[in-house]
Amino acid sequence: MFEPTAIYAPNPHRYDTMTYNRAGTSGLKLPAVSLGFWHNFGDITPFDQMKSLVFTAFDNGITHFDLANNYGPEPGQAEKNCGLLLAKYFKHHRDELVISTKAGYEMWTGPYGDLGSRKYLLASLDQSLERLGLDYVDIFYHHHPDPETPLEETMGALAQAVNSGKALYVGLSNYDGPTMEKAAAILAELHVPFIINQNKYNILDRTVEKNGLKETAFKLGKGLITFCPLAQGLLTNRYLNGIPADSRMAHDPRFLNDSALTEKLHKQVMDLNNLAAERGQTLAEMSLAWLLHDGKVTSVLTGASKPQQILDNIGALKNTHFSDEELKLIDEISSR
Repeated sequence: MFEPTAIYAPNPHRYDTMTYNRAGTSGLKLPAVSLGFWHNFGDITPFDQMKSLVFTAFDNGITHFDLANNYGPEPGQAEKNCGLLLAKYFKHHRDELVISTKAGYEMWTGPYGDLGSRKYLLASLDQSLERLGLDYVDIFYHHHPDPETPLEETMGALAQAVNSGKALYVGLSNYDGPTMEKAAAILAELHVPFIINQNKYNILDRTVEKNGLKETAFKLGKGLITFCPLAQGLLTNRYLNGIPADSRMAHDPRFLNDSALTEKLHKQVMDLNNLAAERGQTLAEMSLAWLLHDGKVTSVLTGASKPQQILDNIGALKNTHFSDEELKLIDEISSR
């Protein structure tokens, strides 16, 4: 089929093999594997590298790009770079993309530059849209709970984002089950399309299982998209034999440094890797497949520094079935 751009012609078969899941009971479908802009889209990454990542993602059916106001470095830079990519290469494909962003963490100095006030959230959304070069985002998240601001105010700001046409849907990030349920009730009363939660979740980090978020989201018909599904690379083959010089741990230790790779963790990772090999998968493939196996996770939000990593992540979709014995062993290894 003819694609109306001479600059970038996406793979015409890009939707043939990707799995798309509804965000809860909403009408919005997300690819089972999404692309996060948390790392590798700031001012320390060459533009051509970013371009190759988004081309590879979209060419293989990844239609969801996830951002936040503070992603960088520097804060805001990931949105600026995404805006450049969208303007130059995706002008004719905006309606095929789901673009999400968030606000909650510190973005500028002073008392109005973070948390959950109406003033901060709506100002941040305007700034994000300017950096992205968009009239609206598909999903606007509150990035983390703010116990000092009334929940009604924060949810009211999300309602305003939708009512103004600057966001189609809203989401919550880093909330626990009880707080999310209270927020959901407020948003339902305001007739706001709250459809998804974004939380950290992987084989080694089961917080959403312990704080009620996963089960409450499923009960309420809300989606769940998981960040750090590979524990920032720990659940891959990258660190099986030490710390590679070109790894995130060595290159960009802001969120993952060598102190994380303890002897106990290394043993857990090695045991999980052995199980993955028995399944005919890489450790990364098994880790992503495990998140998707029970149908309660809408999408796994993955980062990448190389196009091949994106292709490897998509490979997880070939086998998301686990036997009871495999699931029991994974639980046993992760709880040691």
